[in-house]
Amino acid sequence: MVTLIDTRPRHPEKVNRPEAEVLRKPDWIRVKAPGSAVYRETQQIVRENNLVTVCEEAGCPNIGECWSKKHATMMIMGEICTRACAFCNVRTGLPTALDPNEPENVATAVEKLGLEHVVITSVDRDDLPDGGAEHFAQVIRAIRARTPKTTIEILTPDFLRKPGALETVVAAKPDVFNHNLETVPSKYLKVRPGARYFHSIRLLQRVKELDPTMFTKSGIMVGLGEERNEVLQLMDDLRTADVDFLTIGQYLAPTRKHHPVIKFVTPDEFKSYATIATTKGFALVSSSPLTRSSHHAGEDFARLRAARLAKHA
Repeated sequence: MVTLIDTRPRHPEKVNRPEAEVLRKPDWIRVKAPGSAVYRETQQIVRENNLVTVCEEAGCPNIGECWSKKHATMMIMGEICTRACAFCNVRTGLPTALDPNEPENVATAVEKLGLEHVVITSVDRDDLPDGGAEHFAQVIRAIRARTPKTTIEILTPDFLRKPGALETVVAAKPDVFNHNLETVPSKYLKVRPGARYFHSIRLLQRVKELDPTMFTKSGIMVGLGEERNEVLQLMDDLRTADVDFLTIGQYLAPTRKHHPVIKFVTPDEFKSYATIATTKGFALVSSSPLTRSSHHAGEDFARLRAARLAKHA
């Protein structure tokens, strides 16, 4: 038997980039290494159902905490992305065909993990006519059929130049529609070159037009070289689109070949962002060094729903 070793680089587009200087992490950004019994149980369920998680693929620093609570963010449509964002650790290349069994596999894992709230994200699939919108819808429907009480949050690509894709996903009725801006517009050319800032703003606005009852959410990373006033303007842009929930977290470079960390934003600065975002009208704000889109998503959804009820009461 011959064992073939895949020698292709994880990020072929970054191979020839110069290595960036790595800043020493401050004490407030450090986390414990994973290893609890529940963590290993979660890992086993993920493996048994042939699932990919953004927790592993993106190298999330919160994986130990989340998996020890059986909270895993499923990443559908494979582990290879058609985009080459400078901040992201997900593989870049030509994706494989969609797995027709994936919706049922995800639903089975959600049931086994006993999730009351689940986050489903994906790689970008610019190679597909609808960007994978119908696959998202199939996953949502499969979870609804298997565990109807589970609330569903999706974190989608921008479906750039995919007419009708957004409408397909919204029609499947997720409880939360999340699409991350990632950074301020001045950084898009270097950080998120395949995306368009105002297209993403318009996508979030369109969700509310299609279903005013659906919660919308977006997140950014700081420490990429953005100016404070740019972050405040981004908040205004999201409020113009009637976005309910904003997350702000510290950017951490996966490797020396990725965009470098320009600054470690202090906890006090994160608190200041949270205060300002709240005064601008967001129903919920999560702003801290280790904040990530799906971190504490279940608890945050409960708070989000309570905030809406309180407002209407």
